[in-house]
Amino acid sequence: MTDSSVLDLAPVVPVVVVEDVADAVPLARALVAGGLRAIEVTLRTPAALDAIRAVADEVPDAVVGAGTVISPQNVADSVAAGARFLVSPGWTDTLLDAMKKSGVPFLPGVSTTSEVVALLERGVSEMKFFPAEAAGGVPYLKSLAGPLPQARFCPTGGVSLGSAPSSLALKNVGCVGGSWMLPADAVAATDWARIETLAREAAGLG
Repeated sequence: MTDSSVLDLAPVVPVVVVEDVADAVPLARALVAGGLRAIEVTLRTPAALDAIRAVADEVPDAVVGAGTVISPQNVADSVAAGARFLVSPGWTDTLLDAMKKSGVPFLPGVSTTSEVVALLERGVSEMKFFPAEAAGGVPYLKSLAGPLPQARFCPTGGVSLGSAPSSLALKNVGCVGGSWMLPADAVAATDWARIETLAREAAGLG
């Protein structure tokens, strides 16, 4: 992994919601075995930070990051837990400053042209496009490429195995984020073999 880019880690970044910290390590191992090394653990559950810590400690081949980062405290807690990248659904000046000072790569979230321009003005050219499908999807990203070719994106939110290839084909898309390789019933059943198979299918998109 370079010091600066999340977008070049993998074509697909799994977006993981961990309810039970005991699931974190076997789930991460299944994703890595399937070829998906970059894993975004969202800060949506009480188990999230412990899950990041467990994966960072016990799955050395994984590059674990924190998602749903929305405050400077989230930034500090995530990095302390071992997160190697940060992803936010949106951004403010305060949050952006904290992410910049964190020392790890980050993808601030955008859904409008003005937000993209504002980030470029602040020296940030790699972003999360969220919620991707609701905000315009592939046609929107394609339309940004002309006036703003320096901006690169990871579209996340409603992206599926079927829609991911059309996003990945765009010049301004480095990777996509999604959770389709983590069906809730497979996680509930601790069916790590199925998740590994789905991860391998997703990794093949690159």
